Amino acid sequence: MVILDGVSKSYRTADGGRRAILRDATMAFPAGLKVGVLGPNGAGKSTLLRLIAGTEPPDTGRIHRHGRVSFPMGFSGTFHPQLSGRENLQFLARIYGLDAAAMVRSVIEFTELTVEMDAPLEHYSSGMMAKFAFGASLAIDFDVYLVDEITEVGDARFRARSVAAFRDRLRHASLILVSHNSQTIRSLCDCCAILSDGALIAFDTVDEALDRYAEMMGVADA
Repeated sequence: MVILDGVSKSYRTADGGRRAILRDATMAFPAGLKVGVLGPNGAGKSTLLRLIAGTEPPDTGRIHRHGRVSFPMGFSGTFHPQLSGRENLQFLARIYGLDAAAMVRSVIEFTELTVEMDAPLEHYSSGMMAKFAFGASLAIDFDVYLVDEITEVGDARFRARSVAAFRDRLRHASLILVSHNSQTIRSLCDCCAILSDGALIAFDTVDEALDRYAEMMGVADA
C-alpha cells in the first residue's frame, strides 16, 4: 500500500514563479489494486511516480510505503549511464539482496540483450533502454510496480511480451501506471486517477476516468 498524506510539490519556473504538481494531495493506493494515472502533458505524472518511489522528496506532506516499491520504470535516473547493463544489474542485486548472476541471466532472457549487456547504458538506444529497465524491474519481486509508459515502447512483439509478463506478475502485486493509451489502461488497471493543475482526483472505475479525461482534453475516448 502507498498513502499520500497532504503531499505538495512544485517547481520554480523561468519567470520566477512556481508551478504546482501537487497541492495538498491525500490519496491511498491500496495493496493489490492496479491504478492508472491520466493527465495532460506537463501535469507532473512522472514526478508523481518519482515521489512515490522516494527518488524525489515532496515539499510538504508525507508518503507512506508499505511493502517493496519499485523504481519508476522508464525513469533513466534509476541507472548509471557510464556503467554497463551488467554492472547496473549487479549493483541493483546488491541493494535488494539478490543473486547477481541470476538477475543478469533473467534480464538477458527477457530482453534478448546479449553482447549489449556489457556496453555502457549511455550507448543504448531508447528502445534498448526501455527493454533493459523493464527486464530489470521484473527481475525483482516488488509489491508495487511503478510504470511510466514503458509498455508503450518497443516493437509489437516486445509490447505483447511486456503486457503478458505484467499480467503474470500483477497477480500478486500492485500497479501504478502512467499511460496515454486507453487500451493499456483498460487492460491492466482496476481504476484510475487524473492529475491536472495540481489536483489528484480518484475515480472508482476506468470508464468514468477515461470519459472525464476525454472531456478535459476535448476528444472522444478511443
